[in-house]
Amino acid sequence: MPAHPASSAPPALQTTARVHEPRREDCPWCGSGRLRHRLRTGDLRQYKPGGFTVDACRDCGHTFQNPRLTLEGLALYHRTARGAPRDPASDGLLALRSSPRRHRSAARAMLRCGEPESWLDVGTGHARFPSTARQFFPYTAFDGLDPTPRVVRARSADRVEEAHVGRLTDPGIAGPLRARYDVVSMLHHLEGTPDPRAELRAALAVLRPGGHLLIETLSPRSVFAALLGRWWLPYDQPRHLHLLPPQNVRAELESAGCEVLTLDHRPVHVPHDLAGATSLALSHALPAPDTPWRAVPPPPVQRHARTALLRAGLPLVAVAALADHLIAPVARRTRFANTYRVIARKAP
Repeated sequence: MPAHPASSAPPALQTTARVHEPRREDCPWCGSGRLRHRLRTGDLRQYKPGGFTVDACRDCGHTFQNPRLTLEGLALYHRTARGAPRDPASDGLLALRSSPRRHRSAARAMLRCGEPESWLDVGTGHARFPSTARQFFPYTAFDGLDPTPRVVRARSADRVEEAHVGRLTDPGIAGPLRARYDVVSMLHHLEGTPDPRAELRAALAVLRPGGHLLIETLSPRSVFAALLGRWWLPYDQPRHLHLLPPQNVRAELESAGCEVLTLDHRPVHVPHDLAGATSLALSHALPAPDTPWRAVPPPPVQRHARTALLRAGLPLVAVAALADHLIAPVARRTRFANTYRVIARKAP
């Protein structure tokens, strides 16, 4: 029988209210009070306790967690507890967003902007994107910024030249970096930030005049979001706080004086919608898994049955993944696309 040490359970399990901000009655993007409820769900991937609501603005389409996690709460729900269950299928599907092929696509998209002298990758994690982008820009100095110490380890591995731990919206970080970079990249970063508009403004502040901003983020306008509801993998509650419609990002950048050079879904659509929904639904149709925060662990027969049934269901996930890839050529050119890329040039 597995141990259930109390120290491995997130503090949020006992004091959930302290990790949530007050519920909003207006849109955090445009201020409209015309909100609609999109879904309520639990933590479908990591099985941590708590319920989470996603609302959308009827006027601008901004989609957001409401009430939103505080920074403390976000850190708690990102943290991996010892002995917590994992869903290898959904984890593997999410990893497709940061595959080497997609990193090469993002780097290749910047070739037409010339050879930058300096490049900051925001939310870099282990800095795998700068490591890949260096193949296309061998003379560029890549720096990384991340809220976690992973970026320090990435510097030790020579993936970045400078490592900055924290958030770009922190004046103590943004101040020394002001107008320092020719390119700032944010790949699947904005959806996990408490204030994406502030992140965009901070990114423009550290860009030199004429510099370029590269963004890849999820689209709440995807038809899959409406069809699959809480089983749509990109919702990934509670870790994703905001999903920004592409027209909102364009308008924000243009209002800041930027020229939007690219806004495209086709090269960045991730074919994992049906497979992700199948994996999550299958996992939650089975007996509940063992977790460190359960007062009484499930009997061994239940744990073994769950493992066997998950393995038996893998062919279903594989069939759904095949369907995702078969419809991808159409999906990426229509409203089914789940991701988009923006390349913008800051005013000289």
